[in-house]
Amino acid sequence: MATGPDPAGTRFFCTTGRGLEPFVLREVRARLGAKQVEYVSGKVFFTTSSDLNTLKRLKSAERLFLLVKRQHPLPAYPRHKEKTFRELQRLVHDAPELWLEALSTWERLLAHEAKERTLSPRTTAPQGKRAGDSEALIAKKLRTEHTLEEPKSLQSGQLGKEREEEAVPGHRGLVSQDPLPGIQGEAATAAGTKDPGSLTFRVSCRCSGAIAKAFTTQEVSRLVGVALMKQFGWRADLRRPRLEVFLHLSDVYSVVGIPVLRVPLASRAYIQTAGLRSTVAWAMASLAEIQAGAFVLDPMCGLGTILLEAAREWPNACYVGADISDAQLVGAGDNLTAAGFWDRVELLKASVTELPLLSESVDVIISDVPFGKKFKLGKDIRSILGEMERVLRVGGTLVLLLSEAHCQQLVGRKGDLNPPGDTSHEEETVVPGDMGRTDAAPPWGSLMPKEAHWVSLGRTVALLCKYRKSLPSGGTPASTSLLAAEGGIEGPHTHTSLPETPADPRPG
Repeated sequence: MATGPDPAGTRFFCTTGRGLEPFVLREVRARLGAKQVEYVSGKVFFTTSSDLNTLKRLKSAERLFLLVKRQHPLPAYPRHKEKTFRELQRLVHDAPELWLEALSTWERLLAHEAKERTLSPRTTAPQGKRAGDSEALIAKKLRTEHTLEEPKSLQSGQLGKEREEEAVPGHRGLVSQDPLPGIQGEAATAAGTKDPGSLTFRVSCRCSGAIAKAFTTQEVSRLVGVALMKQFGWRADLRRPRLEVFLHLSDVYSVVGIPVLRVPLASRAYIQTAGLRSTVAWAMASLAEIQAGAFVLDPMCGLGTILLEAAREWPNACYVGADISDAQLVGAGDNLTAAGFWDRVELLKASVTELPLLSESVDVIISDVPFGKKFKLGKDIRSILGEMERVLRVGGTLVLLLSEAHCQQLVGRKGDLNPPGDTSHEEETVVPGDMGRTDAAPPWGSLMPKEAHWVSLGRTVALLCKYRKSLPSGGTPASTSLLAAEGGIEGPHTHTSLPETPADPRPG
């Protein structure tokens, strides 16, 4: 039996932070050659024949799942629970071949990876990862990053074990996430399940909408788990299951999947100390059109997450990070050393409003502007943008992550930004991959907005803005009114060319 990827393709889906769906969509098409790509809020569905090593290279997604089932929402009968229970069991009993096919694909992917590891004498560990860097440490690092993926969204409702639910403010029926345990153990031992009774599993359930108001995740996961045991003879193991079953029930759809990887895609082994969420940092770098030989600057680099993501993906550029904080520069230096990138990125201590650089000497600027909660801005956002405008060459690209307050300061008044609001309970709506809406970033001086995306940062939202510096027009700053400027994204010249990025996926 062949252990390679299915040439006809396999159906997967990724979870991602809301607002980053267009980036995942573009990446799976460019990196995986994916077909049948579509997305809903927080999830991207696609078909690909790529192997596991290629799938692991996805940078804009949080987690990767094999798709078992995706169907219309289940009806909720609060007064007749037995009816809903029967509907839940039908997720397993109807078309059981889908479950067995997904299990076979999961085993094949892992067996193929195990075979490649055996044949290849070199280590597959990422740069900078020490042999003793355990999965527990990686999981701990993940929890220290900004919560981005559907905030507090994936409660592991455990079969046969009740846990107290922790409600998320503003999101009725949604409960917090337990750390995902080891799903498959070593790839070599996880592949080739011969005896169904030897397969251990656990059900992780997320419920939102009407069904969450009527039933707990424990009730739902227990019923689905019992149905799986009866149908296939699998055994429940809450601590170290070989197989994790993910179930999401909402008012829009019902999705069942199997996590492909034990560690989330968003947990970067090469980042020692987490700063900005790695998926957001990569998305910012992907907007910047970094070319070979370009001078790329992050004037408020913090722990260097953006520079690390950019230097790893587009290595043929010159990267410089500046920060006024000694502690942040030390952290950035440690991250660069651990990742093995010390020779790719230069660090210097400097204020963002007094950069020791010549005017129009920088090709690309990428920066996460502090929101003022953890780190305070010493100067007004206008002064900061003015200095960035000075050092950026004409035709250069500026990519910023701005808070709603920053945007209001640039616009000069409130009420014109139209942010998406509380994304922690935004309704999931199926949106074709080539539709949506692009919001305009507030212009400033010769910095012309080309593209903007509202992205979720957990309990808040931010505007990911792309600017291009134009020729000055008589030295007069551009109008501070919002401009509905739309623009596509060209792929970096040092990487696979990426097609045009779809607009903001939020329903219009």
